[in-house]
Amino acid sequence: MQNKMAILAVDIGAGTQDILLYEEGKPVENCTKMVLPSQTSIMAGRVIQATAAGRDLFLSGHLMGGGPLVRALKRHISAGLKVYALPSAAKTIRDDLRQVEAMGVQIVTERPAGDCLELTLRDLDLESLGRALGFFDVSLPDVVAVAVQDHGEAVGRSNRRFRFEHWERFLEAGGRLNGLIYRENVPPYLTRMLAVREDAPGAYLMDTGAAAIRGALLDPVVGARREDGVLVVNVGNQHVLAALVKGERIWGIFEHHTGLMNQEKLKDYLARFVRGEVSNEEVYEDGGHGCAFVSGAPAPECFSFTAITGPQRHLAADLGYFAVPYGDMMLSGSFGLVAAVKEMWDSNFHS
Repeated sequence: MQNKMAILAVDIGAGTQDILLYEEGKPVENCTKMVLPSQTSIMAGRVIQATAAGRDLFLSGHLMGGGPLVRALKRHISAGLKVYALPSAAKTIRDDLRQVEAMGVQIVTERPAGDCLELTLRDLDLESLGRALGFFDVSLPDVVAVAVQDHGEAVGRSNRRFRFEHWERFLEAGGRLNGLIYRENVPPYLTRMLAVREDAPGAYLMDTGAAAIRGALLDPVVGARREDGVLVVNVGNQHVLAALVKGERIWGIFEHHTGLMNQEKLKDYLARFVRGEVSNEEVYEDGGHGCAFVSGAPAPECFSFTAITGPQRHLAADLGYFAVPYGDMMLSGSFGLVAAVKEMWDSNFHS
């Protein structure tokens, strides 16, 4: 008998890691699911505790998502306490280690002497997940798929521009939805994805925004409009990503920071994005990442239907339809990961 497919899908955001253990043959609604604090949130909490206790820190492990962790480290240093870090962990703070040192972090090659609290940095802690699930007689599958938001290594350059250049290359290459997932073909500059691979060799990898877009399309109301065209908007904890989707292609991408948005501003941006009236430079100068379109994109009327997902979707209230794939918006990215993996397998099987 052929083994049934099982996939551990982990969508890692700034605030949460959204986990789905997909098992073929079981209704998705009945599959094991968890929404847990993200590793960067967990590590930030431990830094805050160390600051209160007056303890120096030693960072080991890999590059991971910064956000809350980096903010906590800055406060720790401002309190007059020391932070030591291995180069691999220090890149969590900045790609350029000279900037990390200028911030007050001491780059070392081994654990320093003295009473330092060691924090092992990683986006994905499979060992802890395995132990937690083990209490419920649930085992981790061999296939792992992970989504992270990767700006890419951009030493000496704006990481906002660098990240959006990655989206522009994707659009220029055809913008096909099935081109949003990686296995062996991770670009070398996507160092956060490569760091995840250190903890999960052979893992499938996606960008969190791409996974959310793919997941939102699994809502039957949204999916029914996919061939005609749909504007998909993911309002995440840190980033807003909007995509013009028609058929198997993305025809336009808009990316900004959630913290710089309110409802009226987002409404204006999205309306002008659909009409092709938002420039890359406008978004960048406003503190966002950028905006780009495929030459010859379908007419704006094709994207009159708007699907919204993401934990900060309240910013887009009344701007469109709230997508709920399999009845669970918080797992949109995880559902998208599973769909992308299965699509890649089907493609390889039939090729």
